Amino acid sequence: MNTREITGTAILSALVVVFDYAFKFAGIKIPFPIFPVLKFDLDGIPIVLSLLLYGPYSAVTTCFVAFVAILARSGDALSASMKALAEFATVLGMIPFYKINSNRLRWLAVVPGIATRVVVMVVATVAAWPLLFKSLKAVVAFLPFSALFNTVAAVITIAGGFLVYEALTKRTPALLPNANKHNTLQR
Repeated sequence: MNTREITGTAILSALVVVFDYAFKFAGIKIPFPIFPVLKFDLDGIPIVLSLLLYGPYSAVTTCFVAFVAILARSGDALSASMKALAEFATVLGMIPFYKINSNRLRWLAVVPGIATRVVVMVVATVAAWPLLFKSLKAVVAFLPFSALFNTVAAVITIAGGFLVYEALTKRTPALLPNANKHNTLQR
């Protein structure tokens, strides 16, 4: 990683922390209408943006920072792990497509990003069911809500990341010379 990538990753990681704390303490996390225990936030947008601007290493780093920030704020390792895992799964699904230079084709990353997040979170929910639910019937009943919530959350995260990315690359190309090349990962 070069200095620009390290600095950008640090800034986006800090933005994840700011979003998480601001949304939590301002009480503006948006509850999922069907299952209000689940809440939407914007923590994933800087994570997707880090993938688009600086590559997979940056995205993994910002996911880890999200985990640490949520754990420090809440003290709940399960919630922090589930959130970080959800965001990691989203960018993991996007990785094969994030370097596509065509604006129209770059949106191909949306489908695998969403699908990977939904599958990983359904598996994680089943794996964590003894900690979250009293019965296997309860977890099975919850899975459709989890899948729908993670689909909507992934769409918000990916769309937000792409919109900010497009705005940055159009308005500040001199500041982001590697953004249009999608960092060819010379590692």
